[in-house]
Amino acid sequence: MNAKHQSQERRQHPRLENNIPIKIYHEDGDIVTETANISRAGIYCKIDKYIDLMTKLKINLLLPLRKSGKTVTKKINCEGAVVRIEPVAGEAENYNVAIFFQSISKRDADHIADYVNSFLETRV
Repeated sequence: MNAKHQSQERRQHPRLENNIPIKIYHEDGDIVTETANISRAGIYCKIDKYIDLMTKLKINLLLPLRKSGKTVTKKINCEGAVVRIEPVAGEAENYNVAIFFQSISKRDADHIADYVNSFLETRV
């Protein structure tokens, strides 16, 4: 393996640092926030309550997609699990949380991958 390849991100799915509106359904109340980053495999975002690791959550994403020269909003419904949660430094009651998608249709996962790739391709 060459050095250039090793320095690239080792994740299977590239992440994009874009803010996408999301709603997380939790038994203690719904959370409306936005992604800090997103990939085909999951999301990373800031929330205002602690959620235990491995908690399963229902998630709605409002993904802006380009279609025939216009931007349309694609609503994606999926389920995920909290795989990491950590307090935000200096912000009481705020947490950065990583949610891994567990139940998402292939079509919706492909929409997310296309969205991420469309931005990454323009940055190269």
